[in-house]
Amino acid sequence: MATTSGQSPAKSPASSPRQTTPAPAVEAATSTTTTSDGPQAGTTITTTTTTTTTAAATAAASTAQPTTGGATTISTTSTPALVSAETAATSATTSTTPAIQGTAQTDVLPASHWAQVPQVQQEDDFDDDVDSAYGDDNASSTASLSASILEYRTVHGRTYHSERGNAQSWNPNDAQHDESMDILHHVSTLMQDGKITMAHIDDSVQKVLDVACGTGIWAIDFADQYPHAEVIGVDISPSQPQWIPPNLKFEIDDITMPWTYEPNSFDYIHARWLIGAIPSWYTLFSEVFRALKPGGIFESKESSAIIQSDDGTVPYGSALDQWGRVFAEAGKKFGRTFRPVEENIQIKAMEAAGFVDIKVYNMKTTLGPWAADPKHKEIGQYARLALEQDVEGFIMYMWTTVLGWTREEITVYAAHLRRELRSPNYHAYYPQRVVVGRKP
Repeated sequence: MATTSGQSPAKSPASSPRQTTPAPAVEAATSTTTTSDGPQAGTTITTTTTTTTTAAATAAASTAQPTTGGATTISTTSTPALVSAETAATSATTSTTPAIQGTAQTDVLPASHWAQVPQVQQEDDFDDDVDSAYGDDNASSTASLSASILEYRTVHGRTYHSERGNAQSWNPNDAQHDESMDILHHVSTLMQDGKITMAHIDDSVQKVLDVACGTGIWAIDFADQYPHAEVIGVDISPSQPQWIPPNLKFEIDDITMPWTYEPNSFDYIHARWLIGAIPSWYTLFSEVFRALKPGGIFESKESSAIIQSDDGTVPYGSALDQWGRVFAEAGKKFGRTFRPVEENIQIKAMEAAGFVDIKVYNMKTTLGPWAADPKHKEIGQYARLALEQDVEGFIMYMWTTVLGWTREEITVYAAHLRRELRSPNYHAYYPQRVVVGRKP
């Protein structure tokens, strides 16, 4: 499979300064930055950190008006700093991971490091109330590729999409990992206050495409909520269930190759969690733009691989800290970035494709029930469950096949990560970003 990236954008964005939609009248802190690279070079993004609810942000998105003269309106809503339930007792020194001597703070620690780190913790530090039940629903889909593309490969006992073709997936397609992804879908809806989309979609929507639909759970929910709409879910692996709404169908296809959908055929296209899977985001977003009807909506949701904290409780050298660093290194060798949020790829590629009225929603996904806010506490419980029950599945392919870790090194690292996930001393989260744009 090809792993080259860096294809040039199909379309250059307008050079005129970007206007910013005013934020709702709430308490907010605003900062302005000017980009210096990529399609956004020389333009200004105003980011508003506010306690505005996602529902309010969605309402603001629905009232935005088209801009003129090629300018693109971008409004950004972010989650404020998260506070733990034990803030007064928190300090960055509570971590049980030893300090790393003689290592630059930006380095990726070698796989052999984890065998040398003690795994001693007090039992009281852990929360063992974690359900590790796995689902076993796998079924066929409507195939649009040759039969050979459906062959699976096995890496250390986990099954993955075949290496044939261009769409090489680093996520397993077995029942254990599917269960984790379905839990993450629940996390996503919790973060969005029960909504499955941040876009303003009314009842007039007729044709919808879910790109890289995975287990199909988002497409199923959308088809249930919009029974009059024709919904198509497309993915390279047939991991979707057999019993689905009558207005939904699944197709097997490689979204990294030229699309076969008719131009101007969809009202709404949804794509989620393509991190580490796309050789050229600019090419993909151009395909989305072409397939949308004029006035159609594109929504892209991506996660960061960087696990961090707002209070210094995820120190350098911890297993949580190294998670994103190792994935970033693997992505460089893989030719498919694991830094779509940090590199603002969604915004840049959406602008380059020609989308307007772009709305950006920055969110924080807590890991563990440490947050004082009840909503983030619940999110943390489910997000930790999704990660903890299949740590090996998330990292096995990239860290062994791409970086050369052994299975034993994976097992040792996973044990360290699970201990940190269960410890109340780490107030960890990872960022997610939703970007919504409209085709003029």
